[in-house]
Amino acid sequence: MFDIIAVDISGRHKIDGYYLMVCAAVAASVTADHIEKVNQVNVRSFRSESAPDVPFVVRMIEETVSEIRFGGTIVTEPGDMYNKPQWLIDSMFSGNFKYEESLSERLCMQLAHHISLSARKLLLRELDI
Repeated sequence: MFDIIAVDISGRHKIDGYYLMVCAAVAASVTADHIEKVNQVNVRSFRSESAPDVPFVVRMIEETVSEIRFGGTIVTEPGDMYNKPQWLIDSMFSGNFKYEESLSERLCMQLAHHISLSARKLLLRELDI
């Protein structure tokens, strides 16, 4: 069993003249093919006037993950990091980072995606956007 923090960001398109993004982080203990335990979930929203670039995405992820009390390797989809090589992205994080590989990592990514998307929809509804 090993610990990961799966991260997903929703909202990378302009709405009402700005970008309103939600980052969800799911800390979980996993085996190669399934999730053993979800330890903690954290959600944060971010607003930007300009389109998010890789350093901004890294900052969003680091801020969201910093509020999680469980350790683990940060896992994302390559598309969330604009398909940049893993060695380049890894050098930008303060902790361990990797792209998803196993089935359990993919399942955690799906969970993080559903959380970030649902949280963003709720936020848009509450802001009446």
